[in-house]
Amino acid sequence: MYSRFLSAVALAALSFTTASAGDRPAGKVTVVFDHVLPNVPGKSMRGVLVEYEPGGGSPAHTHPKSAFIYATVLEGAIRSSVNGSPEKVYQVGENFYEDPGSRHEVSVNASDTEPARLLAVFVLDTEEKELTTPIKE
Repeated sequence: MYSRFLSAVALAALSFTTASAGDRPAGKVTVVFDHVLPNVPGKSMRGVLVEYEPGGGSPAHTHPKSAFIYATVLEGAIRSSVNGSPEKVYQVGENFYEDPGSRHEVSVNASDTEPARLLAVFVLDTEEKELTTPIKE
C-alpha cells in the first residue's frame, strides 16, 4: 500500500515537471505519397499526414528551402503561425501555405480534448530527404 502511494506521488511529480516545462505530445508524421513531377524536372510532390493527439504539437521548425507547402485541416483544429504572423486557428476544410524558406513557429492542436489531423502537400526538389528541421533558438 505504501509503495503504491510513493509510486503515485512520483508519477504526479513527474507529470507536474513535464507539464511545467511546457512539453507537448509530439505529432505523428506519415508520408502518404511521393511523386516525381514529370513536367517539372527535378521537382516532386509529397503528401504528409500530420496527426496531433489532444494537446499535441510540433516544435518550431523550417522545411527545405525548395519547399512550397499547402496544408489542409482534415480533423479538429490547428493553431498555426508562420513567419511571425499572428497565430490563427484553422478548422476542418481550411488551409494555409508556407512559401519556400518560411519559419513555422507554431503548429499545435488547438484542442486539449480532441485529436487533429492535417495534410501538408510539399512541392520541392526531388533529392530533398529531410522535410522538417527544428529551429534552435
